[in-house]
Amino acid sequence: MRIKIHLTTQIIIGMLIGIILGAVFGTKIAGIKIIGDIFLRLIQMAVMPLVFCTVIAAIGKLPVKQLGKLGIKTAAWFIGTTLIAALVGLLLGWWFMPGVGIDLKLNPELVQKFTSHPVSTSDMILGFFPTNIFEALVKGNTIQVIIFALCMGIVLSKANSQQKYQHIINGLEQLNQLFIDLIQLVLCIAPVGIGALIASVIAENGLTVLIPLLKFLILFGVGTLFFLAILFGMIMIRAHMTLRTVMHGFANILIIAMTTTSSAVSLPVEMHDAEKRLGIKKEISELVLPLGMALNSNGLAMYLALACVTMTQFYGLSLSFIMMLKIVMLAIVACLGTVAVPGGGLVALAIIVPTLGLPLESIALLAGIDWFAGIFRTVLNVVGDTTTAIMIAADEKKLVHGSLPVKN
Repeated sequence: MRIKIHLTTQIIIGMLIGIILGAVFGTKIAGIKIIGDIFLRLIQMAVMPLVFCTVIAAIGKLPVKQLGKLGIKTAAWFIGTTLIAALVGLLLGWWFMPGVGIDLKLNPELVQKFTSHPVSTSDMILGFFPTNIFEALVKGNTIQVIIFALCMGIVLSKANSQQKYQHIINGLEQLNQLFIDLIQLVLCIAPVGIGALIASVIAENGLTVLIPLLKFLILFGVGTLFFLAILFGMIMIRAHMTLRTVMHGFANILIIAMTTTSSAVSLPVEMHDAEKRLGIKKEISELVLPLGMALNSNGLAMYLALACVTMTQFYGLSLSFIMMLKIVMLAIVACLGTVAVPGGGLVALAIIVPTLGLPLESIALLAGIDWFAGIFRTVLNVVGDTTTAIMIAADEKKLVHGSLPVKN
């Protein structure tokens, strides 16, 4: 009987083999890095069109009336909670410095790109808005691509009020699925690519580079618990729910999120329990939760901010206030359209890392522990979406059960 090994297991095995090869053969095997570089480029090539199509389709298929008051409230909660999550990740990385202790080599040109040409806050904000969408796509300017996609999605939603443009939305969703299939295909070689990158990093820097990974996971776990406490506290105050009701309502959601590490797989259970256990009316849950899965990700934002700060510490780079602000903004916008994608954490890092001027191989170290980080990410993602639904339902008087636990 043929035994099928899950991709996550394959990646862990590839990472372990890479560690062994790097430790045993040292600099003799450093040339294997090209295999990992090819893998990262293959991931990168699908990122921009994937985000572009996903965001336009997600916004464009919403009815015009849902883009009004309810849409603004939903967007405000998504942005607000994601901003807080990114700030928590940034502060944890800045305060506890998980990447300090090792000194990875960085190309002098990249150091100059990262540290030179200080940009004012006004110039940075102006840089969010594209003058040419094709230029933004070619250069991989994530923020500009997403700004354009959001505007295009709103226009498409209004134009499609009579379903005249449904074929465009269908076409975008089909393209989106093709890009997801492409990423899945590329991820088949992830064990080899990540193993090669890890081998080259270990070969050049020794086994000490593994120590920060444990620090990173511990900090991410602490950040997750802290942020869950914030979300549950908000629910208890605004929706007048007891802690018992909150824990009862989120029990199944948390278990599914932790065991599947997938926001998409968790969505059916999330929607069922949001209505049956937490008392959210269907018209709220059916709008907020699917949209949240595609466009909102508290866990990914925290992960990306913490990861970026950790990576700068790998290379001994100091962070200015403007660079910290840029990390937070990138962590927020990179969440759009990558939450439900297989290997979403890896894809999102592939968006942010080059934008910050850091080498792509930085991703390899964190890719090896991505499954463990995925547990924390998914928990925060689904709880953040459900929290938003509860808060909006409470504000719209669409919360049925209040503080009383509901039986299945």
